[in-house]
Amino acid sequence: MEVVLLERVEKLGQMGDVVSVKPGYGRNFLLPQGKALRATKANLAQFEAQRAQLEARNLELKAEAETVAAKLDGQSFVIIRSASEMGALYGSVTTRDVADAATENGFSVDRRQVNLDKPVKELGLHDIRIILHPEVSATVTINVARSNEEAELQATGKSIQEARAEEEAAAEFDIQELFEDDEEAEGLLSDPRGSDEDERL
Repeated sequence: MEVVLLERVEKLGQMGDVVSVKPGYGRNFLLPQGKALRATKANLAQFEAQRAQLEARNLELKAEAETVAAKLDGQSFVIIRSASEMGALYGSVTTRDVADAATENGFSVDRRQVNLDKPVKELGLHDIRIILHPEVSATVTINVARSNEEAELQATGKSIQEARAEEEAAAEFDIQELFEDDEEAEGLLSDPRGSDEDERL
């Protein structure tokens, strides 16, 4: 299927390009979303007649997107989820979850703008690209944790596993100290008795 692009489409082409796409992709995505028209003589003529308007509108939308991207880029959003002890999520974080987290923090983001390369299925910090315009994107970090305390810990750069290992090491150290204190106490208790017996002799 041949289509003429009405805007830049990533990995496909620029506005005005006539490209060949799979029929399903054209019918189900490009045409209904208003990103392209079938490349017929009538449509190509219509596109050329409207080209100046489309380019002006595109520049306007791009400028708006750049303003939002400047504020959004580098932001971090916390998403609380249930997970196993090893950090595997029960389920996954979806595009809707990321969009909702951004919206709760004052940014207007639609789930279709969230570009998830692969599903987020574990706790931790994940960089996510938000496509605000075909030519403008921002990168945000989602901090997926089981609680706000855990999110704060992860934000410092420590993973849950590292924190747990530190806690276990500290607990073992406390237990060792406790045993050492007991041994010293036993030593002190046995010494006076020994010296009393020596005096009696």
